[in-house]
Amino acid sequence: MNGILLRTSIFISLLANIPLIYSESLQSVSDDDLLTLIKENEKLIVLFTKPNCKECNELEKIIDNLRDEFEQQLNAFSVKATNSHLARLYSPNKEPAIVFFRHGVPLLYYGNPNEGEIYGYFEKNQSPAVKELTDKIFEHLTQAATGATTGDWFVMFYGASCVECQRLHAVWESVGASLRGKVNVARVDSNLAGALTAKRFKVTTLPAFLFFRLGKVYRYDLPNYDVKSFITFAQDWYRNVKGDAVPLLSSPFDELVDWSVEFIKYSIAFGLDILTRHPWIWQIGVVGFGLVAITALIALVKARKPKQTKSVKKDKKKK
Repeated sequence: MNGILLRTSIFISLLANIPLIYSESLQSVSDDDLLTLIKENEKLIVLFTKPNCKECNELEKIIDNLRDEFEQQLNAFSVKATNSHLARLYSPNKEPAIVFFRHGVPLLYYGNPNEGEIYGYFEKNQSPAVKELTDKIFEHLTQAATGATTGDWFVMFYGASCVECQRLHAVWESVGASLRGKVNVARVDSNLAGALTAKRFKVTTLPAFLFFRLGKVYRYDLPNYDVKSFITFAQDWYRNVKGDAVPLLSSPFDELVDWSVEFIKYSIAFGLDILTRHPWIWQIGVVGFGLVAITALIALVKARKPKQTKSVKKDKKKK
């Protein structure tokens, strides 16, 4: 009798634990652990989820079903992060979202919640799709002003201090992955290695998105920063925007002139700022200038008087 009761209790406990085992089949990690995993793993697939979310649960089942295939074929581990503060950094719409990290570079999944589509999307994009351009290679690769034989280019101008730019990193990778083979997608650091390029195209606010096609540049000024809007713009919506001729590269002389003008502007602004903060400097300057002017005037008068007396004496001798 005791043996029957023991077997029954074990069976009941196993039944009670089945839902728990299933729900934990996709490992849940904290934000600190997630940052460590992103840093230590070459490839990592993360499901950002939240409680009481039907769509999140459906995506979790899909990722769980694909988990073994991800590990065997892509060498990518799969985890989930619930109510993560990092979700906003990779997905504008937050949860649910699937992000594929490749050597730390995030790719936001863009597509239907379908096993075949998700696996195919990640399989094709195991390496980053967005190219990093600098002042030295921008024109060589894009040929924006010299024929555009390398195809169309969609370029994001960003900066390290731009929070919105950082949040769009995974989104922009998704744009590059979706347009791979059709449009070249790249980005430029406007503050460092791409400062001259940003200046060339008059990029003053970040982030900025410029589409280059057949010697013309089209500026993306729409308020929507989602994958679908970017893709639509690059495929056909740019035709609704006035395109400007791509400016030619500046010559060394032009750069020197621009630098000189900026230096003069800065010097004047700096001087005015100093005078505003310290008005006594302005007063000393005026007094000093006045003394110099008076001294110069006296010297000029003295210098003229001897000449006049000499000429008068010479005239008297002649008479």
